[in-house]
Amino acid sequence: MGSAQTLVCVKRVKQEEPEEWDESMPLPGDIIEGFSENDGDGKLFTPAKGRSELSSQLGKMKVETIWVKVRRGDATLKLRVRVVADKSSMLQRRYTIRAARDDRHVAVLGDLTLEQCTTLQEMSRRIVNVDFRGFSRKEVKYDWKKTVGTYLPGQGSTVVSSMLFMPFQGEYYIEATISRCMAWFSAAVSSGAPLVFVNIQTEQIVTSEKTNPTAKEICRGKQQNTSTSVELVQGIRLWFLPGVEEVSLEMIPEPGETRFGMEINRTNEGFICVFSVTKDSAADRAGLQQLLEQADAKMHLLVISRLEGKSVMPSSVSSDGFLHCCDHNEIQDTLTSAIEGMNIIQLHIMVWHNQTRLENSQAVAAASYSLATVVMV
Repeated sequence: MGSAQTLVCVKRVKQEEPEEWDESMPLPGDIIEGFSENDGDGKLFTPAKGRSELSSQLGKMKVETIWVKVRRGDATLKLRVRVVADKSSMLQRRYTIRAARDDRHVAVLGDLTLEQCTTLQEMSRRIVNVDFRGFSRKEVKYDWKKTVGTYLPGQGSTVVSSMLFMPFQGEYYIEATISRCMAWFSAAVSSGAPLVFVNIQTEQIVTSEKTNPTAKEICRGKQQNTSTSVELVQGIRLWFLPGVEEVSLEMIPEPGETRFGMEINRTNEGFICVFSVTKDSAADRAGLQQLLEQADAKMHLLVISRLEGKSVMPSSVSSDGFLHCCDHNEIQDTLTSAIEGMNIIQLHIMVWHNQTRLENSQAVAAASYSLATVVMV
């Protein structure tokens, strides 16, 4: 059997911006049937019989701008193009064509079968056709500073939170770390924390350990100083939302008040939640008592996600199994310092599904207690 018949075709173009292609340019898949120095009728076009022969003929042209007749689907088009040297050819001087109005749009020619040309034409049609590529794009100015200040709970913070789980010592299978990660998340949700799962991913962590030289090594003079051993381990990072929303509340103290009027504690999974609210206190006036009653009715926790814009949620689990949480004493000192100075304190509370929204609250989209660390503030 003989080889399949080939046609002179545009294999690809060197322009790297497909969104700037248009139908007046040579496009991948175009079958070049002929060329001419002017846009006359079909009789004036010299047939293109092969890539090498076409390159040779283009090099003999006396003008820079010519017309080529191409077959694109069922249509035959005449395109105005420029003859240029094919810089990709190192062994001999060859010529090709580029778009008349775009110096970047240079055609790479080849001898392809009809089937190959048809496949390339379909790709080009999808890029050029408005039905596939959509409308033209333009730059629109956006006030990022205003948006971040309005819709994020605190400066420099994000709505999405994460927890990094390190593998235990001597643990070489990532499945064990994933199991602990999902067990922690399930336990937190079961306890009443309104977390929303976002994603889970592996994360490479570089660890280092200082080692002291042995007496024999020191005597031999091979190692005089403490060395560092570097190891690469694979952890698991869990991404989650602190509730379906975060509601911003402000506790505003009044003259004579010595505390904000709420009791907070830490759950087994490391979250800070409101345990009780004193009637007519700053916390009560902020709406915490109303939210706490709603939470208790549905066996949810009233979890604080941020204090003064800073996250108070757990951040990681070390290789020895300890949770890394916000220092409870630091939280108490922040609240105590604020009440002593009669300063307003901002809280962000995790919101669960179908919660009643407080009238004076501001939201940002997105049932067991451990009472060992209750703090009165």
